[in-house]
Amino acid sequence: MQTKFIFITGGVVSGLGKGIAGASIGTLLESRGLTVSLMKLDPYINLDAGTMNPFQHGEVFVTEDGAETDLDLGHYERYTNAKLNRKHNCTTGQIYDAVLRKERAGEYLGSTVQVVPHVIDEIKAKILEGSDAVDVAIVEIGGTVGDIESLPFLEAIRQCRHDIGRENTLFIHLTLIVYMENGDMKTKPTQHSVGKLREIGIQPDILICRTKGDLPQKIKKKIALFTNVEVEAVINAPDVKSVYQVPLTFNKEGLDEQIAEYLKMWTGKPKLQGWADMVDRFQNPSDEVTIAFVGKYVDLRDSYESLNEALVHGGIANRLRVNLNYVNSEDLSEKEVQKQLKKAHGILVAPGFGVRGAEGKVRAVQYARCEKVPFFGICLGLQMAVIEYARNVAGIPTANSGEFRPNHPDNVIDIMPEQEGQEGTGGTMRLGAYPATLKPGTRIAEVYQEDKISERHRHRYEVMNEFVPRLEASGLIISGRHPERDLVETIELPDHPWFLACQFHPELQSKPMKPHPLFASFIRAAYQYKQSFKSKSSKYE
Repeated sequence: MQTKFIFITGGVVSGLGKGIAGASIGTLLESRGLTVSLMKLDPYINLDAGTMNPFQHGEVFVTEDGAETDLDLGHYERYTNAKLNRKHNCTTGQIYDAVLRKERAGEYLGSTVQVVPHVIDEIKAKILEGSDAVDVAIVEIGGTVGDIESLPFLEAIRQCRHDIGRENTLFIHLTLIVYMENGDMKTKPTQHSVGKLREIGIQPDILICRTKGDLPQKIKKKIALFTNVEVEAVINAPDVKSVYQVPLTFNKEGLDEQIAEYLKMWTGKPKLQGWADMVDRFQNPSDEVTIAFVGKYVDLRDSYESLNEALVHGGIANRLRVNLNYVNSEDLSEKEVQKQLKKAHGILVAPGFGVRGAEGKVRAVQYARCEKVPFFGICLGLQMAVIEYARNVAGIPTANSGEFRPNHPDNVIDIMPEQEGQEGTGGTMRLGAYPATLKPGTRIAEVYQEDKISERHRHRYEVMNEFVPRLEASGLIISGRHPERDLVETIELPDHPWFLACQFHPELQSKPMKPHPLFASFIRAAYQYKQSFKSKSSKYE
């Protein structure tokens, strides 16, 4: 079977949504009975996204095999059934690292190593490696056409058409139609963007045009005429209220039909009723809840992309609109805690790294515990919950984390002995999927409806087992453990309507069509809290 390849490029400006477009195309092709894989080629020189600042790059998505990747892989997995791994995100840094290793090993037999052919050949090899023998491989090229950094990747996909054949390759270009204040729609930037592609030998087959509204047929004809594409291949991609509407919008525009025709593929008719029902539940909720989202990167939504979406999925599961009230943990002083959290029906303490904002997270945990507000802690959120409980319940007032205060006897959170002495900041964490065994009769076992699970991790620090007996004696339930290394994976409280924290990242496996059970349960608990809430004096001190 010959895998077909769809290459997605972007023009005019960055941030148009190539990842959402690629994921939506994957949804449509799967709805027609095809198997897909999705890949992101990133032009930055970092080896991976693991050490990049969330404010610059957004969320780091973690795959099953522990790769720290671009956040677009999260979109790919949420929209499709594809299980992605480190082969599906490739950076310039990885390409040059591979080329230089081969040069040092003598694999080029003394040749002068150059961008063409050696770097380009390495990119093409990575593209083929990530195709996974599926019906269609969707490959997104990061950056914007015209960027110097993207040129090797664009040359590689140009050569792919030559190598694999025109009938097996499809070029889709995502571009922007500029709206003027007087209502005019300007196509010139799109024309120039396509012109830049054609200069390097790539003629787009399909144009996806981001717009604020409907794209008139006369504008489509003008775009088609000056970019040398068929009118039917000019696809309108208007702004939508939810990114989950995009597959339905593309289908309405006939994008999946165009793809099947260009690639000469026989497919079944698209089966999108389930997806349409999901969008309907999202757009027509029966009620709403407010969740206080406590984190340190809340000024940039992309920093918590998977977590934001998983909370939405929890709302979809309960037909509830989830209103997220982002609370910067640095601002949660003792005086501000009640003011910022008192209107929340649930409190989530988000993952993160570093001491900045840590005490604010501890205060948020204390408020949730004392006020009996549904609480969900993830990764660092679990660690802050353990620290709060140790300080205020278990009688360890100086409890803290080795991340913030190294070499102290009361660090209830610290690195494991086998981690000591590791150098560097990249790739030194517990990364990827690890199993956990859940304690029968606990809330988390009830939520999962099973006692053995596997979830993805991204952290260095662990709960120190030497403190566990003291914590348990004070009432904390260690409800989940790593079966081989006996590490704490989940905690909960018995005398609380919903107080649960996990060391792993459940948001990485949540999908709109299959919401993660922890988020569905958390949002349900928040709604129950809302329904039962009555004015009362605060117990928080």
